[in-house]
Amino acid sequence: MSSVAGTEASTAGSDSVFHSSRDELRRIFAQARGVEPKEGIDGPIFWIEPPEEKRHNEVVDEELRSFTARGPEDDLGGLPSTVRSSTPVSDPPPYNDLDLQYTIEDIPPWPMCILLGFQHYLTMFGATVALPLILSGPLCVGENNVAKGQLISTIFFVSGLSTLMQTTIGIRLPIVQGGTYTFLVPTFAILSLEKWSCPAEGEEGFGEDETWQQRLREIQGAIMVSALFQVFIGFSGLIGIMLRFIGPLAIAPTIALVGLSLFEPAANFCGVQWGIAVFTIFLVLLFSQYLSNYKAPAIGWRKGRCGVIWWPVFKLFPVILAIICAWILSAILTAAGAYTDDPSNPQYLARTDARTSVLNDSPWFYFPYPGQWGIPTVSAAGVFGMLAGVLASMIESVGDYYACARLSGAPPPPIHAINRGIGMEGIGCLLAGIWGSGNGTTSYSENIGAIGITKVGSRRVIQVGGIIMIVLAVFGKFGALFTTIPDPIIGGLFCCTFGMVTAVGISNLRHVDLNSSRNLFILGFSLIFGLVLPSWLNKNPGAINTGVPALDQVLTVILSTNMAVGGLIGLILDNTIPGTLEQRGMLEWRGIEDDHPEYGRYMDGYNFPFGMNLIRKVACFSHIPFCPTFHEDFLTFITCGMKKRARTNADVSVPDDKPYVVDVTADDSGMNSMIGDRLHNHHLSNADFENEIPGSTPVRTSVL
Repeated sequence: MSSVAGTEASTAGSDSVFHSSRDELRRIFAQARGVEPKEGIDGPIFWIEPPEEKRHNEVVDEELRSFTARGPEDDLGGLPSTVRSSTPVSDPPPYNDLDLQYTIEDIPPWPMCILLGFQHYLTMFGATVALPLILSGPLCVGENNVAKGQLISTIFFVSGLSTLMQTTIGIRLPIVQGGTYTFLVPTFAILSLEKWSCPAEGEEGFGEDETWQQRLREIQGAIMVSALFQVFIGFSGLIGIMLRFIGPLAIAPTIALVGLSLFEPAANFCGVQWGIAVFTIFLVLLFSQYLSNYKAPAIGWRKGRCGVIWWPVFKLFPVILAIICAWILSAILTAAGAYTDDPSNPQYLARTDARTSVLNDSPWFYFPYPGQWGIPTVSAAGVFGMLAGVLASMIESVGDYYACARLSGAPPPPIHAINRGIGMEGIGCLLAGIWGSGNGTTSYSENIGAIGITKVGSRRVIQVGGIIMIVLAVFGKFGALFTTIPDPIIGGLFCCTFGMVTAVGISNLRHVDLNSSRNLFILGFSLIFGLVLPSWLNKNPGAINTGVPALDQVLTVILSTNMAVGGLIGLILDNTIPGTLEQRGMLEWRGIEDDHPEYGRYMDGYNFPFGMNLIRKVACFSHIPFCPTFHEDFLTFITCGMKKRARTNADVSVPDDKPYVVDVTADDSGMNSMIGDRLHNHHLSNADFENEIPGSTPVRTSVL
């Protein structure tokens, strides 16, 4: 029987295994299912408990550990030595098929965490700092650089808080939270109303604090109310229900259009000075791809003495190195007079001293606080308009979650984690409204692309990056320093990171049958229409006129958002055009058929970092959509409603010389618990196992 145990261990991996005689186990299993014992099942029976269905009974857990780890000399409470495993079950090799330097659960050394976190800060800095600068015009801030600095500090402070909450108790993926461009269009629509028009230069109120703060309070109220809607959608589990119908053909165009739709701002930044932009792209390409396997010497401390260590510096810090080198080149060209000193010339923004006035005007310290601009105001038009931005942000974020999981070496996020992630983003938007950043928060696709470039998917790195955002937001001068990064450098970085995001979206199609004309049509039409309709609406802003201004704003924002249009088209077509689940890639993409040995262990990464023992003990938590013990009925929905089942576990017959393996992955959790309790409470004799056949190969059957 030792050979049987060895074979079983190699087949089932780290799964917990219960052994019993065929008659007794068949009786227990059938009784738990509420059916009569099935005749005709001969041979030994094994019941495999999947890792995600761990028993709450500590005694059973201890028995399982003894089963796989103890030797023949140990007392296993009456179990015969013939069923003991002589070899402990070892952990499988790490899941690292993307050649990651650090996967999601890895914790790099603290100095490296700080550097990598700072790199993510720089990656999101350009897009985030641009938001307050863009909003300063419609808000009537004018040339009040102090106010601009305060808005910059506020948005980074809230982004840091949201990032920490999201990575710690939210989706728990290494995903950065920052300001979102999906809120800009409804913001512009609100501020374009006549009552919020800016006073002309020289008129009363021009450039005064009360003028722009009054407008900002209106935006705050709209963001806060719409954020409550997002909180409800997430924590109530509605977004999880929607995910039953969302597959690769909906997610792929959504993520791809995030990158494709941003080609225009990337081109605008690069167009300031294409030479510097191309040089930045070349450096990122050189460091992240060509030199990624080369290590550079550095001075370090090892084995109690100072010495030379070799670091994969090009793989870890390609973005920082590219920024530093390109910034130095721009400084040299600025000093040499290669760039014009005329502020009206677009090439002026390629100078390193184009924004030095921000350094002089920003305070050394500024601590953002809730309600710093006054009590927010609320209007129906503002709330409905901002709701469109929230919906677009949620669609984009769901796609970002799967992209981030893929790049960080994690399994696809379960439904409870997505529910929690969307709800936590809603809380982040609520905090942004309370603090008055003038914008919401969402997942940052740029930083997901940076994970693919740097090969660092550690959650701890992003948490350190969130702390850096908070700390540096308080130091006004430090944040203002990076506003002086020349525009073409930012444009070069955008080309690389947005390209990576687009590629990640396309990579979701690896699960889909691309030989199917059905799938090719859905993909192609979703991408093209996701570019055509928003482009036309942007050129014809007054095209939608239903007679209801609030409805016009909602429709305009949704239909002007590329990822919302493409994702919605893909979702509708994928669920209405006939196709099998395998053809659509639903089974493999959801991880139902993914048997990677590390997925079970990494699924625990989506649990709360604390309090899991209590949550597992309280049964009512399994009905809360955002709790890790939430009973996901997605598998049952697919297998029972949409996939043919020829036989059930109770009906499977196997040859006399083969054991029977019952996989209860999709069975009811209450039934599983009952079986586990009865197996534990039943005492088996040595004679029950004498008929087991050495050398037999376990047969894994499943309701799937």
